[in-house]
Amino acid sequence: MKGRILVMGGHEFDRLDGNEAIVDHIISLTGRESPRICLLPTASGDPEDQISRFRRSFGSRGCEVSDISLFRLGANPIDVSAHLMKQDAIYVGGGSLVNLVAVWQPHGIAELIEECLERGVMVVGQSAGAMCWFEAGITSSSGRPEPAPGLGVLAGSLCVHYHRDPDRRSRYLAEVGRSMPAGYGADDQTGLLFTDGELTEVFTAREGAGVWKVTPGEADAIEEPVSATDIRPEPSAGRPRDVVDDFRALNTWRQSSAIR
Repeated sequence: MKGRILVMGGHEFDRLDGNEAIVDHIISLTGRESPRICLLPTASGDPEDQISRFRRSFGSRGCEVSDISLFRLGANPIDVSAHLMKQDAIYVGGGSLVNLVAVWQPHGIAELIEECLERGVMVVGQSAGAMCWFEAGITSSSGRPEPAPGLGVLAGSLCVHYHRDPDRRSRYLAEVGRSMPAGYGADDQTGLLFTDGELTEVFTAREGAGVWKVTPGEADAIEEPVSATDIRPEPSAGRPRDVVDDFRALNTWRQSSAIR
């Protein structure tokens, strides 16, 4: 595989738990001051709130933002191939891994994005949008954690929301202990950058959040912590904060049922 894929255990378009640091890091990885970034929110059904939060988060930093809704192509026709080829980065949102793979297949999105990767477009994904690139992952698409196949662009497997969702982690350890390909468990606000199929960077943007390499053992899977770089900036005294916005974002995060 050619190109760069950044996968994250979980990321929201708000200012909590290092999410802003992640946005800044994504922008820096493009190598451009005002990169073109397109959101593919397919995994959660192209919800307007996710799209608006993405546009606000990246747009406020000078990015040229756009989104493609596969569910609304009839009402909003667009040359998907031409548009994605012009991007500096493609951001694949979270939701249902099973639905994402199923919807992408008839549109040929996976093959199209692989071509984008070969042309230098960076791909970013969180949650389902991260697991989809591997051979397998653990999804809660049906309500409880279950193994599901990915696209196999990257070798191995990935489990997201690693310690936020203990049942998912337990199921992942059991599956890797049996027959699922070895891989990684990634907490929310952590990321792994793969360049030409090889792991080249691991980062964290939240206190206590980490990444674990998970391999089969004699009786069960083995977890080994992976060294990660903290990408959070130094605290800035007197930095203005919107307390109301942060409080609303925190409530949204706590009430979210979209961990899939």
